[in-house]
Amino acid sequence: MAEKLTKAELIDALYGSLSSGKTTRKEIHELIDGLFSEIKGAILSGKTVELRGFGTFEVKLRKGRSKARNPKTGEIVSVQDHGVAGFRPGRELKKAAWEMEAALISRSFKK
Repeated sequence: MAEKLTKAELIDALYGSLSSGKTTRKEIHELIDGLFSEIKGAILSGKTVELRGFGTFEVKLRKGRSKARNPKTGEIVSVQDHGVAGFRPGRELKKAAWEMEAALISRSFKK
């Protein structure tokens, strides 16, 4: 399984990288929460959020099916049309991921 980076670790990393010392962890936490809230609100209102160099967040419509299978029980169920949140990486992120070392990638997927 790939190694995870939690929101708390992200906040700590940002706090450590800001050398001015004027910004508190609490302010960084509020900023991160605000950013996530704005992205979530935008995509749930039907907008696409594009962050140049990183990627695009959007909700896509997934068509329903009359014969879907519940993977837990195996039962045949019908599924209505529904929205699915998605992320498409930007060109620079795709390129950087493509050029990652194979050893680094394989290490992150080992259990």
